[in-house]
Amino acid sequence: MLDSIYGAIQLGLMYALMALGVYITFRILDFPDLTVDGSFTTGGAIAAVMISHGYHPLLATVAALLGGMLAGVCTGLLHTKGRINGLLSGILMMIALYSINMRIMGKPNISMIGESTLFSSIATKTFVYIVVLLAVAIVFKLLLDGFLHTDLGLALRATGDNARMIRSFGANTDRTKIIGISLSNGLVALSGALIAQDSGFADINMGIGMIVIGLASVIIGEAIFGARIVIQATLAALLGSVVYRIVIALALRADWLHLEASDLKLITAIIVIIALVIPTVRRAVKQKSVARRRSAELAMSASVGRKGGRS
Repeated sequence: MLDSIYGAIQLGLMYALMALGVYITFRILDFPDLTVDGSFTTGGAIAAVMISHGYHPLLATVAALLGGMLAGVCTGLLHTKGRINGLLSGILMMIALYSINMRIMGKPNISMIGESTLFSSIATKTFVYIVVLLAVAIVFKLLLDGFLHTDLGLALRATGDNARMIRSFGANTDRTKIIGISLSNGLVALSGALIAQDSGFADINMGIGMIVIGLASVIIGEAIFGARIVIQATLAALLGSVVYRIVIALALRADWLHLEASDLKLITAIIVIIALVIPTVRRAVKQKSVARRRSAELAMSASVGRKGGRS
């Protein structure tokens, strides 16, 4: 059981970078970017190809980050300059990336077994592995927090809140959208590169469903830890990724559920549905409670008024 939990924490910390990327597009920019499913594979593909050809793992990882950012720029240009609907531009780029990723890899699967990766020296040291991954996740979280508090970051946040208003102040919303989508997909690709190095291979289908996993992490994190300010929201996305992986690990190990690895997508969908429904139910219960309290207060006031009238 402990091994499963440790493994879940490791995966959660690697997927946390993807969750931060999804947070940028879906929460800050309010942009439904489905490029994620393609750019995640792009990151893994670039890292696997470069490492298998003898390049240093760190250089391969940085190249994966840049490859993801380039994919995000393409999506942003389709949306801002091509005037294509945001959802459709993401879908188009995701489809295009499937062929691009196949070109990068040359075949559906690339193995890195026996190759030196970023985790080669610590892969067998569970605690050290978790500490290193936690440090990496925190560093990128702090960098993102710092960026979102710069003038450009504030413009990015304002663009997501009200693009028309920020344009009236002379800001270039097209540029901020492209930067935001590029940064998001860069983090997603970086996550893909780390996952590929951890698993020892890159697969053409490794990115399928990543957008749902990223959303699940963000939604779960916000539901548990809150998201009133940016620093809290990015921390919630990071921790939500870890919580999501732990829940998945526990669900797969629950014998009474009779679940298999093939049920992973179903479990993810159920978790997202629950995470979305619970806040709605809470709001409805709170509104009903407030309505009942107001009705009681009005009834009491009316009763007091009638008694005062009689006297």
